[in-house]
Amino acid sequence: MAAVLPQQKPNPGEETYTYSSQPRAVPQRKKFRNDAGQPPIDPNGPAPFGNIMWDKRVVRGNTYAQHTLPAAAQPDPIEIQRQQEQRRRMIARKRAKEQLRPRSPDPVEGRKHIDVQTELYLEELSDRVEEADVEVQTDSFLDRPPSPMFIPAKSGVDVDTQIYEGDLFDFDIEVKPILEVLVGKTIEQALLEVMEEEELANLRAQQRAFEELRNAEHVEQQRLEEQERRHREEKERRMKQQREVLKKQKETADKIAARAFAQSYLADLVPSVFGTLADNGYFYDPVERDVEQGFMPWLMDRVCEQLNKSELGRLVVDGMIREIVAARSQAYQALSEKLKNEKLMEEQAKSLHAEDQPATTE
Repeated sequence: MAAVLPQQKPNPGEETYTYSSQPRAVPQRKKFRNDAGQPPIDPNGPAPFGNIMWDKRVVRGNTYAQHTLPAAAQPDPIEIQRQQEQRRRMIARKRAKEQLRPRSPDPVEGRKHIDVQTELYLEELSDRVEEADVEVQTDSFLDRPPSPMFIPAKSGVDVDTQIYEGDLFDFDIEVKPILEVLVGKTIEQALLEVMEEEELANLRAQQRAFEELRNAEHVEQQRLEEQERRHREEKERRMKQQREVLKKQKETADKIAARAFAQSYLADLVPSVFGTLADNGYFYDPVERDVEQGFMPWLMDRVCEQLNKSELGRLVVDGMIREIVAARSQAYQALSEKLKNEKLMEEQAKSLHAEDQPATTE
């Protein structure tokens, strides 16, 4: 444990804090714990060695999931009661397990049970562990011999005794409590099984009676539901018929009132309507309408068709005449040029002939 040295009065320019631990020897750790009868450890003496991993004040694991209460909060009494109830149930469960655990029968009068060793090799039990230093020098490059089977060294003092017949074990006396336990447990188990069978039989009979009563109630419920359904359907059917009758009566009354109103309203309306339609030309002669809508459009279409044909014929004749006139004008032009050329040639020939005659006369 660390200790703080007494601080000396620092100099005015050196105000520092010094911490160190006194050098001390590590105490030897004992193999066994201290008995309850030993005196407690002196707090002023050397502190015993302790492992911080076994300190209950050190929190281990994740601390985020821990439920911590604030310092000023009061514990929930319901939670405390629930924890106490869980602790009581756990203690009762452990006590029941200990009672149900099989145990050896109680010893007869004048004897007691003791713990004995049942191992193959007996050892002397002591609190002190034997220690010894052994040195050995092996030769180089030698194979390691096989390890012999471990046999612990014999310790203590061998003591023997002579036991006569009947001193250590009497079968008739020793077997009596065992037989009492076995017979008692068997009879108790048989009684429990018989009681369980009777209870199961009573439960089955009660269950059959309950199922019969439930089935009867279910059948009666279905009959009542079916009866209620028929009554409801009959009521709805009659209400529907009554609504249809009322609807038809209302429709008949509306039709009669509408017919009477129409007759009174149309008494003077029909002549005036026919007169207005006749004045506007809605009443016409069928022959005249047929001539206007059937014959006259057909006649106009035929006349237009004939006019279009005659116009097309005139256009074609005009084109032919135009082509013929153009061809003849070209022919006349060529003939006029030819005649002009011939006339020029004749004049030239005459002039040459005239020039030749005076020369001959001379």
